[in-house]
Amino acid sequence: MVGIGQARPGNEPARPSGIGATTLSDVPGDGPHLLDRNLLLLVTVGQGAQEIDFVRHDCRPGTLLWARPGQAIRLSRRAGLDAVVVSWHPEDLPDHWQPGGRCGWQLAGEDEDAVISEVSQLMVDRERHAGTPLADDLLRHQLTVLMLRIALIAGDPAPPEPAVFQEFRKAIETGYSRSRRVEEYAQLLGCSVRTLTRACLAATGRSAKQVIDDRVALQARRLLACTETPIADIGRALGFPEPTNFGRFFHRETGCSPGAFRAALPGPPLEAQAPGPHLLRTTAFHTF
Repeated sequence: MVGIGQARPGNEPARPSGIGATTLSDVPGDGPHLLDRNLLLLVTVGQGAQEIDFVRHDCRPGTLLWARPGQAIRLSRRAGLDAVVVSWHPEDLPDHWQPGGRCGWQLAGEDEDAVISEVSQLMVDRERHAGTPLADDLLRHQLTVLMLRIALIAGDPAPPEPAVFQEFRKAIETGYSRSRRVEEYAQLLGCSVRTLTRACLAATGRSAKQVIDDRVALQARRLLACTETPIADIGRALGFPEPTNFGRFFHRETGCSPGAFRAALPGPPLEAQAPGPHLLRTTAFHTF
């Protein structure tokens, strides 16, 4: 990152940041949708629940939630619930500055005051200095401070995962739609199936095969909830040429059929609603 006042190589112009700030009441649509950016939500008033990857998070003033790109979220404004919403693209903040693992905290006392102060200043400066030469650098530095503060609040990180499990997770992210065979991943990583299974059990309590299937089932739920793609097409995209095989897999992993899962969802996917700005579009938060 180029420091404040530091010249850019070849006098390159600052890359426009994708950092946005608004309030929950101004974000359109309650339907489930997939994120293409990070979303930080700080509840300011009211009580209710928000969902991140189908997990309910009960919220009240001081609740802080963080959803990552690719996750499925469903935002609610019921019972007068409102929040400040900060968004940014992954390239706007290095990963090593981001507290990993957890996605929710209940702030109180000085911690809550400090985060509210950082978020409020970011919102003010985004409006006040929009379009000025140093505005994007200012927002990036403010976002860095905010996330470092959250990392301090989060406390000591979880014990590091076995290296082979970290590599396994990366391999799954790029390969789960092509293969669910543990043997292929073990061969790719240059280890035995037994070694891979031991690493998965140590890190998650789940076998290597279960870790793969968990990831496929999660993506299936995301696509069923957040798109209107036909079920058979979702199955093919996840490596199931035959719809019946996808149906059996999904029922085994979730306890219901893909059709029943989709039918039980409250509200249509956001992309199916009336045209207008929404969270999936790259420009969505630039216009608030």
